[in-house]
Parts: sequence; C-alpha cells; structure tokens
Amino acid sequence: MVFFAKSRIDYSLHKVTFLGLLFVCGAWLLSGCQTLSFTTEHPENLVFEGRAETIESHVFSIAGQREVVGVLATVESRQNDTLSDLARHFGLGYTDITIANPELDAWALDDNQQVLLPLQFILPEAPRNGIVLNLANMRMFYYPKAEHRVLTYPVGIGRDGWNTPLGATKIVAKKVNPAWTVPESIHREHHLSGDPLPKIMPSGPDNPLGYYAMPLGFSGYLIHGTNKPYGIGMQVSHGCVQLYPEDVEVLFDQVNVGTDVRIVHQPYLAGWDEGELYVEAHQPLQKWAKQTKQLQKALLNRLEKLAAEKNAVVDWHRVEDVLQRADGVPTPVLQASLDASALVAQAIKIQRPQQLFGQPSVRELTEADWSIVTAGFSSEIDAQKLAAMLNHQGPQMPARKVEKDGVFQVVVGPFKNKKETNLAAKRIQNDFDLDVTTVKPQKR
Repeated sequence: MVFFAKSRIDYSLHKVTFLGLLFVCGAWLLSGCQTLSFTTEHPENLVFEGRAETIESHVFSIAGQREVVGVLATVESRQNDTLSDLARHFGLGYTDITIANPELDAWALDDNQQVLLPLQFILPEAPRNGIVLNLANMRMFYYPKAEHRVLTYPVGIGRDGWNTPLGATKIVAKKVNPAWTVPESIHREHHLSGDPLPKIMPSGPDNPLGYYAMPLGFSGYLIHGTNKPYGIGMQVSHGCVQLYPEDVEVLFDQVNVGTDVRIVHQPYLAGWDEGELYVEAHQPLQKWAKQTKQLQKALLNRLEKLAAEKNAVVDWHRVEDVLQRADGVPTPVLQASLDASALVAQAIKIQRPQQLFGQPSVRELTEADWSIVTAGFSSEIDAQKLAAMLNHQGPQMPARKVEKDGVFQVVVGPFKNKKETNLAAKRIQNDFDLDVTTVKPQKR
C-alpha cells in the first residue's frame, strides 16, 4: 500500500547528495569512548556469517619484507546496489571505494557498471609490530608476532574536532558486551538531532560500541565494533576507532592485552613490489591539510632515495598525476610503467555474488504499519538516492521509492509505533531538510 504526501517539493540532486552525506556522517557520531562498563560473557545468540569471499581482502603474506600487498579487482554492479554495499562485502570502507570510483554515483548504481575494488595497499612506514593505524587512509594493519603476515581492516575514525590521537599506545583491556554511559555532550547532540539516547546504553544491538571493545592506553579511546556499519571508512566518531562488526570479532580473538598500537597519519605512501615502485596518495585529513606541500615534498625525497637504491628512473609526471588524483590506488611511477587505465584493465574481474554481505533488505509495508512519506521529487534518481541513504542508516530506516503520476516519493517504514515513527520523521526533517508526513495504520 502506497501513500503520498500532499506537499510536492522538487529537490536538486546536489542538495539530496550533500545533505544525505551529512546525515550519513551525522547519524554515526556516537563514539562511546568516554565512560563504559562491561560484562564478561560472550554475546549470546550472535553469529556473524563469514563473507563468501572471491578474493582475499584481509590477510596477506609479508614474507621477504613486502611493502605492497593485495591486488586490484573489479566487479559489475546490479541495479540498486550502492558503493557502501560493495565496500562492506569486499572489506573496504566508504572512502576507499568512493575515491577509487569518482565517476560512479555512490547511492544509485545501475546494472553492469564496473566498480574498481582497491584491494591493494602500501604498508605504512612503521614498525611491523602489533597494530598500526593509518588515519589518512582509515585503515588498520595488524602484524601477528613471527607469522610473516598482516591482517588489514577499514576503520571509522574521529571526525574533525574530535580527531583520533596520533602516537604509540597499547591495548590495556579486552571486553565483551560493553555498556556505555553516554557523555552529556553527546546526549545533548543526539537529543537535538531527534535521536535521543538513554543515560546508560546497555549491551545489545542499539549499543554504538558493538559487542567488542578494546580500551587503549590513551584515556577515553577504544578500538570497538559498531551498530552503524556503514560509517566505516568515514570520520564519524568522537575519537574512537570503529570496525565492521564482523571484523572486530576476528581482531578481538587475534590480539592480546598489551598489544602495541601505533597511530600515524601518512597520506602519501611509497613501496617496491616485483620491480615496480608504487605510490599511493590520499588527501590529508583536514587537521593536517596545511601540511600538504610539506608532506608531498617528503614523499618526493623518499622516492628519489628509493629509486637511487635500485638505479631506477622515476617518471615525475606520473607522480604528479597520482598526487592530483589522490584516489588511494597504488600506481607504479617508473618510466615505462603501466598507467592508471592499464592497471584497471588488468585488474582481476570478480563475479558479483548473489547476495552481498550485510546488504540491507526492505520488507513490504502493510496497511497495519506506521510509516513516513517524503515530499515529492521530479527525479527518480533523487528519490532512489534518498531511499538508499535511509536504508544505510544505523539503525536502518527501511525505505523504498514509489511513483505516481510522474512524481516520486520515498516511503519509510514499517515502524513499531507512533513514538518511533515521530522520532524517525524528526531525524529525516533535521538531517535532510525535507518535508515529511507520518501515516497511521489504516487497520489493525
């Protein structure tokens, strides 16, 4: 059953995209890092099914002191996929996949669009011991002792003004089922956004810490899971480091109390692989943006040194192109090396699985359900993008686009009751600046 709001407002693609991305970020501003308590039992009735992996995305050999790990791959999308869906399935974060595919609409993919999966990484300059977290590419690297391998995961980190700190520390505890005492500042923030929180958040699916937490020696900072997985690969927290639920569970079982943790900011990386010198570039985070020229100069000096060690000749025009793109894709920069388009052409082609891990599903509305209807769009793509953004919130707002007489709207629901419906409506109004109408059940 489809309902249409009375008001009809045409919102531009730019406004929906910009405000929607703000909502994606704003909806995940829970860090849960200030005050927390724990139980000791493992989460009950909780099973994270393993991904049906068709290419390795997490565990790589570093035998022989390898500096570059992984490979590039491509996959073809299906209609209504999002880059967030593909990112999670293949072990990437939101920023990883969007900067590598700037020509694609992150929230409205079509059938048979080629998506580059940047599953090749240059290891950061840091001791290969314990955990190394590179804020610039929002990626964690864990080096188990004496195993000649690295485990790598995308992470969510502190937003601007609440930056994750740099430096060396350790994991000081390992806890399951954390309860979170909400700091007053975060409590006010969520109340104003229409997403109120209790003073103490018990362990469970609504807890922003997820089911596993590892406090660091930096007071108030943790590595933990999340109940808002589509914030991974973004600056979304109040300083803590967040992982996908399925990734933090694996990491939790791998690391011990006392594991070293080193946090760095290295937007420009270089390393050798099979006779090629690679450069990987990212935009520096806002806190370090004024140091961009200095950081790039340091990279150029390092490239000169690395090339001289093997009597190689760097193509500086290629280096400049990599720095300009800043797409996170490791690219060879010697003379006669393959260019970026050739790298993509040679990437491993992956068959898209029937079901992407964690991809949101939307159940059918009935006349007995509470729901919300947005104002109208003249563009079907705009309506589709809004529905996709809502489906990827935490918690999910089940949404679908509908059409009547050439006007497209987004119907959101089902919701359990009037209170839940009104809270969701307020969030949509505040974060997307959209007119909405709540719809009561037509029959019980």
